[in-house]
Amino acid sequence: MSDCCAPKANGRYDLAVIGAGSAGFSAAITAAELGAQVALVGHGTIGGTCVNVGCVPSKTMIRAAEALHGARAAHRFPGLAGEANVVDWAGLIAAKDDLVAFLRQKKYVDLLPEYNGIAYLEGPARLNGQGVFVNGAAISAGKIIIATGSSPALPDIPGIADVPYLTSTTALELKTLPRSLLVIGGGYIGCELAQMFARAGTEVMLVTRRRLLPEAEPEVSAALIGYLRDEGITTAMGLAYRRIVQTDYGVELTVAVDGEEQLIGAEQVLVTTGRSPNTSDLGLAEAGVTLAGNGGIVVDDRMRTSKPGVYAAGDVTGRDQFVYMAAYGAKLAAQNALNGDGLVYDNAAMPWVTFTDPQVAGVGLTEQAAKAAGFTTKTSIVSLDQVPRALAARDTRGLIKLVADAGTDRLLGGQILAPEGADSIQTVVLAIKHGMTTRELGETIFPYLTTVEGLKLAAQGFGKDVAKLSCCAG
Repeated sequence: MSDCCAPKANGRYDLAVIGAGSAGFSAAITAAELGAQVALVGHGTIGGTCVNVGCVPSKTMIRAAEALHGARAAHRFPGLAGEANVVDWAGLIAAKDDLVAFLRQKKYVDLLPEYNGIAYLEGPARLNGQGVFVNGAAISAGKIIIATGSSPALPDIPGIADVPYLTSTTALELKTLPRSLLVIGGGYIGCELAQMFARAGTEVMLVTRRRLLPEAEPEVSAALIGYLRDEGITTAMGLAYRRIVQTDYGVELTVAVDGEEQLIGAEQVLVTTGRSPNTSDLGLAEAGVTLAGNGGIVVDDRMRTSKPGVYAAGDVTGRDQFVYMAAYGAKLAAQNALNGDGLVYDNAAMPWVTFTDPQVAGVGLTEQAAKAAGFTTKTSIVSLDQVPRALAARDTRGLIKLVADAGTDRLLGGQILAPEGADSIQTVVLAIKHGMTTRELGETIFPYLTTVEGLKLAAQGFGKDVAKLSCCAG
């Protein structure tokens, strides 16, 4: 899009924001609301990762796959039967693209004229130590926020750059559904897309060097592996990758298992081994901006970089790579840049969600992390077959695990594996944010026949056998 919305600043801006994704817009809007004149610099498609190639397109495709599975799983209710199939994959992809275009226009492009203090500048930006160059022309800005996001990262597998691999972006652009798919990487993106393609009819194998969802509790990870295998997804963990090559029928990955080499072939390969901060070609080294080992920009708890007057937020920092944390950090960066660095970034009660089915959601410390932090822990695990909502839905896949300080009873963390886990985790977020004990959580009133009621049962499980409680037991 062309430059627009020129501010009344006589060519000088209070703040230059590099990157026009969720973080960039959050910073620019926050600054404009504070009365600042802002240069928002975008390069490429406006809107960034989430709306264009990340959250929005993947979650609508995941929901479509859930619709397929829901019909096929109707037989869990006596007297019901159902079936559903993909009849027009290209049409489904086109509908996804329409949704992306609508939200990009509504939530990004159309917002710019609403803020007189924001000037949108299109082109590559570069720092020179004194200021910012856009398309080779210098712009004058009092402070700078870098919010250039991240891109899919390639794993260190010999030959990977020479095969026609898919990323989380290009996999959702395929006009034809693959017959078979090898997914490399067991993080949240790999698990989500593996299940989505399998439900659409692709034969899927998911491989990883570690276990699935390494950030999840071991009990949660193990249970999810079983559910994915129940749906026909082949999973292999603890592998060593040797090489990957292109073949007449697709690709072939050589792995080592217990010292013995094995071959894994598929029509397509999808690489989901993380994301790399977009820090190249920004002139950061010349400007004196320090990078971390993972390529992210090093920031302190006020979002300040090593260069005075320069801040960074979002995926480009290489930490907390969630769109809501990007927006939160960018808002803090803008407020600190303009008002004196008084606000501190706090991720202690940061929720995260993996949109598999069942969904995985968590917040706070795992049992292992809590012990490493010096806590004497106690835990409670409740399987969903103890939760009335799951029994009524005839879907008891999942569990809830809570971690608490054994000395103070204060809740330290929690994870939920459940079909509606994503919408339940916020209760644990609030409990941790406000320092609740497990007893207080267990004494809180919850609505009956909800998934979130399982949190009450898990809290009560620290001191009771929930299998011996009646329905709605207080």
